[in-house]
Amino acid sequence: MRQLIVFALRRLQTLKVTEADDGVDALRKLQATKFDILITDINMPIMDGLKLVSLVRKDAIHKDIPIVIITTEGAQEDRQRAMALGANAYITKPIQAPQVINTVKELLHL
Repeated sequence: MRQLIVFALRRLQTLKVTEADDGVDALRKLQATKFDILITDINMPIMDGLKLVSLVRKDAIHKDIPIVIITTEGAQEDRQRAMALGANAYITKPIQAPQVINTVKELLHL
């Protein structure tokens, strides 16, 4: 799924895509580089996406970065929790590449 998302996002030539293996790896990369947008899943090893969203929103440097959650968790409670923690968009799998591209373009005003 991550490969599909990366492939789709590379269609937007203005984006440079960086992948992380899990939430901890994503935080490590956020500390080293400034990113324009963060796309995460809820279900990841070591640190789930909701914890990642929560930590990013508490970080003074990255608190305003747009966050998109792409996940199999389709329950309304999961969506509400993610949005309450600070996610900007919530997409349930299965996904379509145009849906991801359009969401990213909208959040980045491209």
